[in-house]
Amino acid sequence: MTRMSGFDVVAVRKQFPALDEGAAHFDGPGGSQTPQVVADAVARTMTSALANRGRLTAAERRADEIVIAAREAMADLLGTSARGIVFGRSMTQLTYDFSRTLAKTWNVGDEVIVTRLDHDANVRPWVQAADAAGVTVTWLGFDREISELDDIAPLLSDRTRLVAVTGASNLLGTRPDTQRIAEQVHAAGALLYVDGVHLTAHVPIDATYADFYACSPYKFFGPHLGVLTAAPELLESLYPDKLLPSTDAVPERFELGTLPYELLAGTTAAVDFLAGLGGTGTTRRERLTSSLELVEAYEDALRDDLEARLAALPGVTLYGHAARRTPTLLFTVDGHSPAAVAEHLAAAGVNAPAGSFYAYEPARHLGLGLEGAVRAGLAPYTDQSEVDRLVAAISALTGVRSTN
Repeated sequence: MTRMSGFDVVAVRKQFPALDEGAAHFDGPGGSQTPQVVADAVARTMTSALANRGRLTAAERRADEIVIAAREAMADLLGTSARGIVFGRSMTQLTYDFSRTLAKTWNVGDEVIVTRLDHDANVRPWVQAADAAGVTVTWLGFDREISELDDIAPLLSDRTRLVAVTGASNLLGTRPDTQRIAEQVHAAGALLYVDGVHLTAHVPIDATYADFYACSPYKFFGPHLGVLTAAPELLESLYPDKLLPSTDAVPERFELGTLPYELLAGTTAAVDFLAGLGGTGTTRRERLTSSLELVEAYEDALRDDLEARLAALPGVTLYGHAARRTPTLLFTVDGHSPAAVAEHLAAAGVNAPAGSFYAYEPARHLGLGLEGAVRAGLAPYTDQSEVDRLVAAISALTGVRSTN
């Protein structure tokens, strides 16, 4: 499966120097490998003259243009406005910042809804902000067998102020129908905060349905930082704690301190790299959508193959069977702890880690605890031979001879 539906994985793999080390990387959900063009953009920025943003000197202009370009790139990726792009240290940091800011608008008796499916970065900030504000926290569960979210409608009321939900579970890959949830949340007069960290790397995104959509470029080939997008008008209505001399302009009022220019340049390069994965179109937004459609089809085909072959092995239990999923599989092997399975895979040159991956609530809800399970996440640089290696390694644990 080197080429499928216009997606050329051989050409893609050549762009990632890390793959030359020989490991098969199924650890993308924790952070993808980096293409050379992104590393070059970071290094070039670090060795160029830079200053605080301005328009007087060349160094000032360079810094300003890097920020503007990164906002435009992320707006194209997410289908939103560049004026609504906020950068931060991480998605977790941004979510904490916005939970504290939004909590200023809550009153005793209000309610927020969080889910048992989410990464803790989209749970704990809201729970802690609600506790501090005297606001009720309501939990939305999910089906343990299929891993689909329960219906949110019975939980919504005129007291609901915010719903936090994942775009895709980083543990199970489940992709809730967030657009439908958005319609229900907005009908109740509440705001929707979507954790798009795990989803953004795998499918075309139009984040305009969400009031807030957060993601992390290092999941889609970029540097380590966080990005949040919201309508500029909504951002104008919020007042975060900030330094007195710092600007009150949007989106800068939410960005505390000088931005990491080198990481922003790397983010722009990562978005451009995504746009060049075989897609067509006149605009970057069109090329991104087309490229990510190719990525989604390619990854889903590999996932289906891997899932079917693992399911056929005795003693292997797969978790999560939602109709819509990312290319992410969670599994255990009878007689072997998840950590031991991950260690066995690592010895075979297959990087598929074990744990709960900060998805504390879903791991506990499934009865896996903090020990969790083994997670195999596919990326655009994953090829068929790597899937074969993973299956062969698990087959050896179960005593079954692998056939490709």
